[in-house]
Amino acid sequence: MKMKDFLHLTFKEYEGNPIIAPPFPSPIIADPTFVTPQESPDGKWHLFAHSLLGIHHFISDDGIHYTPLSKLTIRNAMRAFVYHEDNTYYLYYEKIKPYILWYSWLPHTWFSYIAMRSSHDLYTWSDERTILTPSLPWHSNEYGKSVSNPCLVKHKNTYFLYYSAALTHIQDCGFNEPLFIGLATADSPAGPFQSLQDPIMTPSKYNRWCNLGCGSFKALKMDDGFIGLQNGIYWDYTINQSGSAILVYSSKDGIHYAPLMKDPLLKPDIKEGSYKRSHVYAFDIKQVAQHRWYLYFNARNNWHWTKGKEHIGLLIGNNTH
Repeated sequence: MKMKDFLHLTFKEYEGNPIIAPPFPSPIIADPTFVTPQESPDGKWHLFAHSLLGIHHFISDDGIHYTPLSKLTIRNAMRAFVYHEDNTYYLYYEKIKPYILWYSWLPHTWFSYIAMRSSHDLYTWSDERTILTPSLPWHSNEYGKSVSNPCLVKHKNTYFLYYSAALTHIQDCGFNEPLFIGLATADSPAGPFQSLQDPIMTPSKYNRWCNLGCGSFKALKMDDGFIGLQNGIYWDYTINQSGSAILVYSSKDGIHYAPLMKDPLLKPDIKEGSYKRSHVYAFDIKQVAQHRWYLYFNARNNWHWTKGKEHIGLLIGNNTH
């Protein structure tokens, strides 16, 4: 599939959204990543997402109706990404300090790193391996030290690890979101990874959809380059509130990305009572059939942390050409 073919996909929300609600007592379920039946060892759909407690594992027969496993997969972890190669599943995630989400708004308190566990069956996981720690000046600021939102893509014989770094405070939400997008490379999915010296994406006051922070980033390897998707964090001056929407980019080399679509693929609807009223956040996307793509995402229904809840929804892309 070529980059221009991605533009031929027509995306529509699943009419039964949202499909996964936050597990008690957490007000959020966020940052989904998934394995299709074609990739899984048992022919089922497997989805991983995090609450305030850690990373949960959900299983489905149809990709719509998911059942959670009773046991938490990884505690004190968030923003996972699953990568499959040679009968091995690699689960990358942001490892955080216990209970940090409850007081993350305090200055200089946040510290996180990217870790990985591997599995052959998606149920039993290896011991944790540290993949990337905050090591460059732009990985840190007054809010703490952070590398997060891993996404692994193989390009020829090199593994590209896209990640978010540093934090920016979202005033009307009362919490922080990722500031930059970085890239690290390795010869193996297990590393060691070497970061590029500078971020590959930064927010800009001139960017309508990314003027506060860069959120998360996912890349798709195409026949003639890369498709990049990002949930940009922005201040919407028309309503004087923050937002987050999914943007689409393209790249020839996987390093330098330019906007491919003028408008977001998916954005908040600002409707009272909507599960995606305020923000559309991180996601994972895969081709699930010859002419069909699934994009799972999480969305927020209100701005401030004391009021908002986050659910997981599904966006379905069909090739109509």
